[in-house]
Parts: sequence; structure tokens; C-alpha cells
Amino acid sequence: MTESDTLSATDVEQTTNHLRALEGRRYEAVVSGDFDAFAALCHPELVYTHSNGERDSLESYLQKCRAGHYVYHRIEHPIENIIVVGDVAVVVGEMNADITAAGAAKRLENSAIGVWVREDDDWKFLAYQPTPKPVAAA
Repeated sequence: MTESDTLSATDVEQTTNHLRALEGRRYEAVVSGDFDAFAALCHPELVYTHSNGERDSLESYLQKCRAGHYVYHRIEHPIENIIVVGDVAVVVGEMNADITAAGAAKRLENSAIGVWVREDDDWKFLAYQPTPKPVAAA
């Protein structure tokens, strides 16, 4: 059973709009360096995968961000679709960014999936998986 099977169209629209806003807040938090705000959006069991395949827990990711290992300068995050099934939401889109990682400037162009879970009428960010987009042939 999907969310749309159990909720009215208005409720589905409100849920997806709320998730869009949460996605915006999480990206805004890392660009502004407000890692407490980012942490408040996250589930304690967060699995954060990077486009190079490395994975972090919530604590290890926060530690790296606070130490300046990852510095986010700009992020664009167009959302293509939000799929809500029960208490789980999958946000499908892109994450295009200019960052500094371990002292090296990088431009990221990724397809991305973010997973949110609803607990006690609140949504928490549970997992993230970016995949680099193929480079167009010249």
C-alpha cells in the first residue's frame, strides 16, 4: 500500500512539500556550516554515502564536517520525484555542488537518493546515496 492509497491528494501534497522543505534545510545547513541543524534533521542511524563510495555514520560525518574535511561552498539539489510508502520516503534527484574535500576543490555532479523515515509524526534523514553522473563524450 502506498501513501497515496491511504491519504488524500491534499495530504500527499503536504507531505511531499514538507519533505522538499526538509531537503532544502539539510543542504542549507551544510553549506552554512550549521551542523547542529543538520544533525537535528537526521536519524541516529544515518548512513551517509559519498560519491567516491566512502560511507559515514552520523557521528563520523559530523566529525569530518566540523573539522573542515568537507566544506560545502554551493549546492544545487533539484528534486525529480518523492516516493512515500508508509513511513518511508525516497527523494530522487540530483546533488550538484562545489566543495572542498580533504583540502582539494571538487565539483560534484551526482544523481542522488535520500531516504527519510517518519517517527512520531516527524521525518528524519536516514540514508543518502549519490552516484556521479557520466561525463559526456567530447
